[in-house]
Amino acid sequence: MASLFLSAAHKSSGKTTLSIGLCAALKQRGLRVQPFKKGPDYIDPIWLGMAAGNPCYNLDFFVAGRQETIDDYCHRGRDADICIIEGNKGLYDGLDLDGSNSNAALAKAIASPVILVIDVRGTMRGIAPLLIGYQVFDEDVNIAGVIANMTGGSRHESKLRAAVEEYTSIPFLGALGNDASLALGERHLGLIPGYEDPDSMRRIATITDAVRGNIDLDRLLDMSQQATAVAAATSPLRQKPEFRGLRIGIARDRAFGFYYPGDLDAFAQAGARLVPIDTINDRGLPEIDGLFIGGGFPERHAADLAANVNLRDAIRNAIEAGLPAYAECGGLMYLSQNLSWNGVTHDMVGVLPAQTLMHEKPQGRGYVRLDEIDGQHPWLSRGQAAQTLRAHEFHYSSLQALPAGCRFAYQMRRGAGIQQQQDGLVYRNLLASYTHLRNTAANPWVKRFLKFVQASKLASTDGIANAL
Repeated sequence: MASLFLSAAHKSSGKTTLSIGLCAALKQRGLRVQPFKKGPDYIDPIWLGMAAGNPCYNLDFFVAGRQETIDDYCHRGRDADICIIEGNKGLYDGLDLDGSNSNAALAKAIASPVILVIDVRGTMRGIAPLLIGYQVFDEDVNIAGVIANMTGGSRHESKLRAAVEEYTSIPFLGALGNDASLALGERHLGLIPGYEDPDSMRRIATITDAVRGNIDLDRLLDMSQQATAVAAATSPLRQKPEFRGLRIGIARDRAFGFYYPGDLDAFAQAGARLVPIDTINDRGLPEIDGLFIGGGFPERHAADLAANVNLRDAIRNAIEAGLPAYAECGGLMYLSQNLSWNGVTHDMVGVLPAQTLMHEKPQGRGYVRLDEIDGQHPWLSRGQAAQTLRAHEFHYSSLQALPAGCRFAYQMRRGAGIQQQQDGLVYRNLLASYTHLRNTAANPWVKRFLKFVQASKLASTDGIANAL
């Protein structure tokens, strides 16, 4: 598959901006573009998916494992004209000293040529030794080209180009200037998600025009052909539609939008129907068998969420009545008693016996390892062994005033969780955690959740029949 892996020397170098513009520019040429994002991330993939017109999938050795990640890349990209992969952090950065979880390791595994995006503020001739160092550090990484970002003008760009062409063998593919109109909006947790930004398509168009006018797209397309063939070790995973007929409500609105496209695909493959719920505007719950509230920024929309008393009451009453529900991070915050941020407190759903407090610094950030607690995790069916899961967390909030004796589904081996290395607060048929799960072969959480929903529905039906 033709592909380009956009990486950098360090984070915040402009990879996302270039990746967005490249996806949209190639789509304008009539190409089917399949975007990917390295590592655990929701916001960059939202923008990349909007730019490419196709969902952006995550590639993550830590969560999914090396071979499953390669296989997923092959399956997702097999019908594309070109795959665009955006790295995270720097090219050689990763969890381990050996670089086994780095961008470079992923680029080698999927045999993709790397385009380095370099933030060149304060740099001219010094770009050359930087590039040479990146080349010789791991000669198995195919650094096919370089793009300069944040240049100070045409004179600065010409000096950078001259230095790269004189001292290195890496093609110089163009540059973007230090232009405020190309910046994506940011706030306390990073970029504003595309679905929250009313000007998102205009921003994408502005970036696309800049990329099309300043970057050598023809040469980039030629370089994408340097990607060598990678074969998947397994066939695409096809889940039996054994849960056909189940209706799962899913919060999809300005407050909640952090979902992995692969997880949503798993719901559809399993036969379940996802029913969208707008937590800000809907006044009641639709007819559903289960509820899924993912991550997002409820603190930014706390006043609107609080004002929708009818839906908050409906969700609380449904969970109290035994509706199976799963909430991650922002969803956990929404289901708490109230949410406080910057000295202002708003009432939330109130089904969890805790209050949410926002902090200035992260309370949990990065990859997590967690053990399911036998007898506590609601999705563990009889005879099923508890397992250790790999996932991630990223939250600036914490739960306050938790009563003693709360039931938790997870014991954290790595990570913060809710309290004292515990996560996964269980109440009736609700599981709510700061941990973000991703559906993988080792952790097919979507199937496990649907199985729990189905069992709860059958138990409820049998109970009514017995009562009659």
